[in-house]
Amino acid sequence: MYSPNTINIPAGYGKVSFGKVEMKNILIAVSALTLVFTLVLYTGLISSISGLTTVESLLYTVGVSFVAVLTGFMLHELAHKIVAQRSGAWAEFRAYPMGLLMAVLFAFMGFLFAAPGAVYIQGMISRKQNGLISIAGPLTNLALGLSFMGLGLWLNAGLLALALYLIGTVNLMLAAFNPLPIPPLDGYKVMKWNLPVYIVTFGASAALAAMVYLNVLA
Repeated sequence: MYSPNTINIPAGYGKVSFGKVEMKNILIAVSALTLVFTLVLYTGLISSISGLTTVESLLYTVGVSFVAVLTGFMLHELAHKIVAQRSGAWAEFRAYPMGLLMAVLFAFMGFLFAAPGAVYIQGMISRKQNGLISIAGPLTNLALGLSFMGLGLWLNAGLLALALYLIGTVNLMLAAFNPLPIPPLDGYKVMKWNLPVYIVTFGASAALAAMVYLNVLA
């Protein structure tokens, strides 16, 4: 039966899909950020671990960096993409060439800077949908951070525990940074949609990140 709110639903509406250009951009971003994290973590922390040869330390650092990038950055962006596409919008990830270049240059100087890219979204979405799309990324980081951190603390010691702790730390720090109410960060769009949801999300993320920073959870 027809009603005034009836709309024509196009083919493919709500399906999650990836384009060839998007996959290329994801590969470039993951590769560049893995290099960035490897440089920063190896020179700043992992090279000093006793009991490992130089090659073993380097391979360990690459592995930790790769998982940290996949979970901390790519799953964050893919969470935005999936929620957007499930809402009927077009959404694809695009890398920032200049941001990646700057990240690599800063890494050689010992600083961690990451602006890998973003999910571009087009379509008719409501403020609520935009808020849900935006909050999906930080919530993903929060869930992953708690999971990895919890496993690392449970294992308590060893290289695997350290890896899990580092990956969890990256995710919790991103969970606290992205909800900042500054455009174009996720927090600004969430705050415009629903202030109570924003306060709870940002408060929980910031509190956990502060606990990690102050070694309360160590």
